[in-house]
Amino acid sequence: MKRFFCLMLALLPAAHAADWQREQRMADEIVDAILDGDALWLNDGTRAFLGIYTEADEAAGGAIILHGRGFHPDWSDTVNPLRVGLAEAGWNTLSLQMPVLHKTAKYFDYVPILPEAFPRIEAGIDFLRRQGNEKIVIIAHSCSFHMVNAWIRAGRFKQVDALVGIGMGATDYQQKMVDAFQLDKLDVPVLDIYGADDYPAVKRLAPVRWQQIQRHPKSRQIVLPDADHYFSDRGDALVKQVSDWLQTL
Repeated sequence: MKRFFCLMLALLPAAHAADWQREQRMADEIVDAILDGDALWLNDGTRAFLGIYTEADEAAGGAIILHGRGFHPDWSDTVNPLRVGLAEAGWNTLSLQMPVLHKTAKYFDYVPILPEAFPRIEAGIDFLRRQGNEKIVIIAHSCSFHMVNAWIRAGRFKQVDALVGIGMGATDYQQKMVDAFQLDKLDVPVLDIYGADDYPAVKRLAPVRWQQIQRHPKSRQIVLPDADHYFSDRGDALVKQVSDWLQTL
């Protein structure tokens, strides 16, 4: 297995940095259009990056929301419904801009830049702590879960009370995950939620994920009917499933 991972890494493109200019263009497009929540700029130790903080009236805690590949923190599918809907359900939400590459970049292109997400996740945790959130959960969709998975593998998972993984294990055609799931290293509950019409890899690897997370009694695996990988037109149903599970923590 180790030899396989080394071979896969050797086939990856040379390491390269995230596309900061693309991030800035997306920020310029969305900041003035934000209807719920406030745009803010956090720092990952190198540069400032965009976040959107949405406060609940009476908050049970804070939720960090991480978007899918190549998108932004107010993405209309998955992210906006979660950051707004969970605030209405009693959670302060912080949606973060994650590292992005060019629009045609595939999973293997993203593997070298996964560590660039680590300081952003940690900056988000620090921000939520400063706002008085004692309980913090991370909600990661698709490619952002790969970033969280790498963060766990690096031994940096900390100060978080639960993890929600949405569409975990998504890759591109003939591109298998370079790193195995690290969910069995966690001692916090995990919600594994994916769509009935999700990508084949997400569905195929569901038993592996369940085996890793069921060690915690509050962990759950949920398949949302009539939902694709992006939960198109199923945002309300996604929010309800996540919100209901968060209430059990």
